[in-house]
Amino acid sequence: VILTFNYLVDVVWFITRKWLKERRKMLTKFETKSARVKGLSFHPKRPWILASLHNGVIQLWDYRMCTLLEKFDEHDGPVRGICFHNQQPLFVSGGDDYKIKVWNYKQKRCIFTLLGHLDYIRTTIFHHEYPWIVSASDDQTIRIWNWQSRACICVLTGHNHYVMCAMFHPSEDMLVSASLDQTVRVWDISGLRKKNVAPGPGGLEEHLKNPGATDLFGQADAVVKHVLEGHDRGVNWAAFHPTLPLIVSGADDRQIKLWRMNDCKAWEVDTCRGHYNNVSCVLFHPRQDLLLSNSEDRSIRVWDMSKRTCLYTSRREHERFWVLTSHPSLNLFAAGHDTGMIIFKLERERPAYTVHGNILYYVKERYLRKLDFTTSKDVPVMQIRGSGKTLVYSMSFNPAENAVLLCTRASNVDNSTYDLYTIPRDHDSETQVPEGESKRSPGITALWVARNRFAVLDRSYQLVIKNLKNEVTKKVQTPNCDEIFYAGTGMLLLRDIDVVILFDVQQKRTIAQVKVTSLRYVVWSSDMSHIALLGRHSVTICNRKLDLLCSLHESTRVKSGAWDDSGVFIYTTSNHIKYTLINGDHGIIRTLDLPIYITRVKGNNVFCLDREYKPRTFTIDPTEFKFKLALIHHKYEEVLYMVKNAKLVGQAIISYLQRKGYPEVALHFVKDDKTRFTLALECGNIEIALDAAKALNDKACWDQLAEAALMHGNHQVVEMCYQRTKSFDRLSFLYLITGNLEKLRKMTKIAEIRKERSAQYHGALLLGDVEERIRILKSVNLNSLAYLTAATHGYVDEAEKLKEACSNIPQLPEIEKNAKFLRPPPPIQQAENNWPLLTVNRVSFRILLSYR
Repeated sequence: VILTFNYLVDVVWFITRKWLKERRKMLTKFETKSARVKGLSFHPKRPWILASLHNGVIQLWDYRMCTLLEKFDEHDGPVRGICFHNQQPLFVSGGDDYKIKVWNYKQKRCIFTLLGHLDYIRTTIFHHEYPWIVSASDDQTIRIWNWQSRACICVLTGHNHYVMCAMFHPSEDMLVSASLDQTVRVWDISGLRKKNVAPGPGGLEEHLKNPGATDLFGQADAVVKHVLEGHDRGVNWAAFHPTLPLIVSGADDRQIKLWRMNDCKAWEVDTCRGHYNNVSCVLFHPRQDLLLSNSEDRSIRVWDMSKRTCLYTSRREHERFWVLTSHPSLNLFAAGHDTGMIIFKLERERPAYTVHGNILYYVKERYLRKLDFTTSKDVPVMQIRGSGKTLVYSMSFNPAENAVLLCTRASNVDNSTYDLYTIPRDHDSETQVPEGESKRSPGITALWVARNRFAVLDRSYQLVIKNLKNEVTKKVQTPNCDEIFYAGTGMLLLRDIDVVILFDVQQKRTIAQVKVTSLRYVVWSSDMSHIALLGRHSVTICNRKLDLLCSLHESTRVKSGAWDDSGVFIYTTSNHIKYTLINGDHGIIRTLDLPIYITRVKGNNVFCLDREYKPRTFTIDPTEFKFKLALIHHKYEEVLYMVKNAKLVGQAIISYLQRKGYPEVALHFVKDDKTRFTLALECGNIEIALDAAKALNDKACWDQLAEAALMHGNHQVVEMCYQRTKSFDRLSFLYLITGNLEKLRKMTKIAEIRKERSAQYHGALLLGDVEERIRILKSVNLNSLAYLTAATHGYVDEAEKLKEACSNIPQLPEIEKNAKFLRPPPPIQQAENNWPLLTVNRVSFRILLSYR
């Protein structure tokens, strides 16, 4: 049983490692689930992507925030063509309903429809400069439209089967098309440009030579320049190289062909073989000598364009791929398959760097560079091995030996290596940079654990300790892990699937552990007292013993972070610089256009590297998190200074102060009367609440203020509130309990003027005025009650008069000799002073304000 259990553990661990290797080959950024995706288009500036679906819906996604922004559903049947305009708020779509629709995404509607094709429309693409749209259709034609005049300006004929795609050249007056007639055609559209730029009668001679490509008036505005034949079956896709005279095509013969052309001819360069089903789409990498392709064999493949070999393959089990596109400026790609789409990039863009004191060491191209934060001097210190194309994944610096470990991750983890360099001393020149001598060995991660020792996680995921000669000194048995991180001298953090372990390398034992999923980076504070564990979408703050202090979830990806001098962790996501305190309070500092990688935070400056490996500095406003920090540490002098001098505004800071029990502090940031009124009631500040209520002049506010003022015993404010709301019954009772009988009599007179007999009688009852009660009863013809009142209270003469006016009055019982009349007790005279019923504690901040 034990042997079987151990065997199963080894199998699971082997599968997990294999999965991790595959996962590193293609970095998935975003995935959606939907109907089959047939068309994709990145927005050139915003983090948006359009996906056209087989069910007729067009989806607009924000891939950075992972949210669906909008749906457009006006096509009847599948939508295959989709494209953003590179400047205007427009996109174009083409579907199986033979319609081309131009949409305004700001207005969220279709603004017009172009009709002319007689069969399914495969692709629709905007021209990068002119107001043109090119469309390819199963009606065997290619059409060019002017979307400003909303007219077809050219029809290109010549293919004798479905035209699967057509697209403009990125810089020249050419167009490429692919068809199931097994050909790729290159079209010269310079005549069309000349006619549109400078209208004239030209084009007749070209028309006679090439009658197959004419505009609506019979003029030869587009001519076939090259016909590329070589595929054995229908061609599904063809694309131009962004800068070189090259074309790539993919076809149902499962082959990818590379073509070269000049002004006179075009010829086949080579063929890439490897797909075992129809090649759906193929394109050039915008910035590297790579080809990307996808296929109905459920795979995406990356090819070396110079060697024509497949570098690696990403495979899905159940989804056939149909479309592939690249971002015009970023290292992003998108692929559509049977159940949605996937956005990915081929390699990490995070620079490898490390900070020691005021010095930043980072790798850029073939050089290890050194940046002095204090002087901003940035110089290369050493050339490293390789051509600069191999990505340095991580680095570890040893200040005692002036040595550095550079770890390189290949697409296949089994090819991962590290290099041990000794940095040349006192080199500050841009010229004649010395070439470093390295000791290269296989390994996934290498980092220093002592002055003359470093730890290596080898390719079998075992931990070994090596010396400065790169010799193994010992092997350490550790818990299962797939990554290691620095944790101080002789200590390591080991990452497993869902846990992080603090491991003592010397004693070979586990010290502590914390549950964290998808851990990617570790950032220690300068004194090693706190640690930030950065996951794909999470930030976890722990102390030195890995006790969990707080954990945050982010909807976008967490990129980097650094601790500032006050113990606040500053981190970046895809689109923000944010902060978190160790108690979990967090907020946004500023937004970002593109991701950055923080290297250091000092005062108001954030030092970072961008994706071009350029050092940059951002100035931030730390007031918000310093304000919160001062409140947490009860530094009310600092709080008061910030209240008077800082520009802390916004609902977020007000909500924070309310949530933390500081409404009196929040009052100093609020200009809105409604919010000030609520905060003033919460902290018991009746004076500010009264000013806000006067500005609002709302009955509900006066009622709330009256209730609060009554609890505080502020009867002058209560009186004002009752007067404003005309609550005469409450006002009468207030005068009674405060002993203000003179105003109570005035309330009775007011009731008489208003002819409110019930209120008038109630006032007389509270005053103990029997004669007034008799008079009121007589005035409303309640003579029987008036008689009983007079007879009961000993008004004999008045009773006799009333008795004559009444009929059927029963005989009254005799009054006992010792009986006493019920009269209101004399009130305690407190009319001049408040007498609170609620005790309000004055916090330190309010005491400090009173002294100031």
